[in-house]
Amino acid sequence: MRQESLFANQSENNTPLASRVRPKTLDEFVGQKQLLGKGKILREIIETDRVSSMIFWGPPGVGKTTLAEIIARQTKAKFLSFSAVDSSISKIKKVMHQAEKDREVGEKTIVFVDEIHRFNKAQQDAFLPYVERGSIILIGATTENPSFEVNSALLSRCKVFVLKELTTADIMQLLQNALKNPEGFKDHKIIIGKDEIRAIANFANGDARVALNTLEMAVLNGKKDGKNITITEDDLKQLINKKFVLYDKKGEQHYNIISALHKSMRNSDVDAAIYWLSRMLAGGEDPLYIARRLVRFASEDVGLADTNALNVAINVFQACQFLGMPECDVHLVEAVTYLAMAPKSNAIYKAKLAAAKDVKDYPDEPVPLQIRNAPTKLMKDLGYGKNYKLAHAAKDKLTTMKTMPPSLEGHQYYHPTTQGHEIRFKKRLEQIQQWHKEHDK
Repeated sequence: MRQESLFANQSENNTPLASRVRPKTLDEFVGQKQLLGKGKILREIIETDRVSSMIFWGPPGVGKTTLAEIIARQTKAKFLSFSAVDSSISKIKKVMHQAEKDREVGEKTIVFVDEIHRFNKAQQDAFLPYVERGSIILIGATTENPSFEVNSALLSRCKVFVLKELTTADIMQLLQNALKNPEGFKDHKIIIGKDEIRAIANFANGDARVALNTLEMAVLNGKKDGKNITITEDDLKQLINKKFVLYDKKGEQHYNIISALHKSMRNSDVDAAIYWLSRMLAGGEDPLYIARRLVRFASEDVGLADTNALNVAINVFQACQFLGMPECDVHLVEAVTYLAMAPKSNAIYKAKLAAAKDVKDYPDEPVPLQIRNAPTKLMKDLGYGKNYKLAHAAKDKLTTMKTMPPSLEGHQYYHPTTQGHEIRFKKRLEQIQQWHKEHDK
């Protein structure tokens, strides 16, 4: 825990640009118009000093910490910041007791918990009684879904505000504000074109901190002429040649993007499917994880509409095992393209669900005697295998022998579609059903 002074002057030489030009008022804050625009809910809460405990959920670099500091300044509250690394339970309770005493004399305390998803259950629980009593106003910041990462008791006492990724226009405005800010580059005049500012904004990928750090590096590498520093496209090339891809292999982003890939293929949108696949690969996803999902998709969403889909998916899975990244990327694109373009049928998946439901809803039905093996004399004497009819010996390769338990007779699980090759299976099933109508007595 550290107590910060929001009004301290810091040396330019030791302070990053992002800190030197950090907005101090709501009017200076860039982005999040859905929450902070005129008449919007969060702005109204702040301006009328009705702030209660809240969680800011959003990607990195969208202003969660800055906004918490602005709220403290606007509401004239003491601002305390906690980190999961050095926040023991005893330390949290000690600071909370002091905040409780301060409240008794009319002083508000805002406790900012950055990356609250990294706090364990005991650490989060330590804040709970003080939030309940109103001793503190808790503002948590997280890049992870708070539904999964914040204790339900604490989450129920906090309003969750979703902060969105900054747009390119937002980032450009933020960069221009930094260039105009007297605390930005002090006595230097920075000469940079709109195209170069846009290039930095695109590279930042919605992250204000990345944008400001890139601008600061560009200024350091720019051409100096007295107090003038000129930044050209060439000066930027070495700084923005590789974009950082926001992707967490264990977090919600992982599940969101694999869902996007799956649903794009299901919708036969080949370009979207290739894009989401590329996002996963750029983020360092395990190619075998993707290949396994493609094998599943081949049966779940294509099925018998294209009997070659599963072969393609398994072949690509094996190619990924042999080659690994980066060589297997083209094989994954091939599989995704094939599966997206293939005719779709979920009849096999629905058949699995329907049969599983009967297994759950009905008692464990005994296997009919006629289709039981009889390897011993006792089993034969008990009727195992009696009246068994061999389909191969029949003219039509079909018999009237019953193979379904009597209580489930007539239950149909597989309902083939007319998509792709599955129409052949539909016609064959109709022939089998018609034969039984004519021969079953």
